[in-house]
Amino acid sequence: MIPGGSGQVGTLLARAFHAGGHQVVVLTRRPQPQRSPWRLTQWDGATLGDWSADIDGSDVVINLTGRSVNCRYNAANRREILESRVRSTRVVGEAIAGAARPPRVWLQASTATIYAHRYDAANDERTGVLGGDEGDVPRSWRFSIEVARAWERTFNEAVTHGTRKVALRSAMTLSPDPGGVFDALLGLVRHGLGGRAGDGRQFMSWIHYRDFVAAVGWLIDRDLEGVVNIAAPNPLPNAEFMRVLRHAWGTSFGLPARSWMLEIGAAFMRTETELILKSRRVVPGRLLEHGFTFKFPTWHEAATDLCGEWKVSRQIPRSIG
Repeated sequence: MIPGGSGQVGTLLARAFHAGGHQVVVLTRRPQPQRSPWRLTQWDGATLGDWSADIDGSDVVINLTGRSVNCRYNAANRREILESRVRSTRVVGEAIAGAARPPRVWLQASTATIYAHRYDAANDERTGVLGGDEGDVPRSWRFSIEVARAWERTFNEAVTHGTRKVALRSAMTLSPDPGGVFDALLGLVRHGLGGRAGDGRQFMSWIHYRDFVAAVGWLIDRDLEGVVNIAAPNPLPNAEFMRVLRHAWGTSFGLPARSWMLEIGAAFMRTETELILKSRRVVPGRLLEHGFTFKFPTWHEAATDLCGEWKVSRQIPRSIG
């Protein structure tokens, strides 16, 4: 069961589990029959309904529900971002609690954005510093921390006897699919705009989509519970991240964007500069500690592979940048 599974990340998981022979049910507000090989079931993300019958007897629930944060943080959007996460998490917990045959594991989306904006050290699950008290960041950045904390608090409050619970503090998941984060970053590079953002010092945490899918499957089969960081083990500063991406694509030049330019661009594109300028230095302490092996541990390996897949999907020869 994948509530909120109609987006990019949910589609990656649904595609992988369906290909592995599993029965997949995606809960969505706007099901479009005949457009996917797995079952789509309607729900409103806030109240119990007929969909809860599918929770009863399922093996795994992976709740990814939440309004996109790629928007301006006005009052209406803030309310929808928060409520879409808290209400869906609460009602999924109610459905699991009321099931005669509850799932054995509930994986709940969270975000690596919950950690503090910092450069000095990496944030793992044990020693990481949660954000919200930084004195050197815009006050508007606190909203994301408040949402993340409320999201996880609602998850932790759910009483689900017999169901193991794991909160996935995920970094940006990169895949070659159209409209995703990687597609947007590569678009900057392809158009000569892929230089550093701001001063370029802010760390970028990321994970290759194949490692993301593998980590989710791995967690389903293990006994871990609680918070788990889903990120590659080698975050790197924005300037270096973009340099490696340019090299993987086959170009050396990328026009940098100063902070004031990003503010103007963000306003024009109806988004927030926090998504670009916050330093997210997150590492997967528990995954590594318990033996998970990354196929793409470094950004050089991941960027090279993703650029190749992107070209193949668009029928562009790999030798052309």
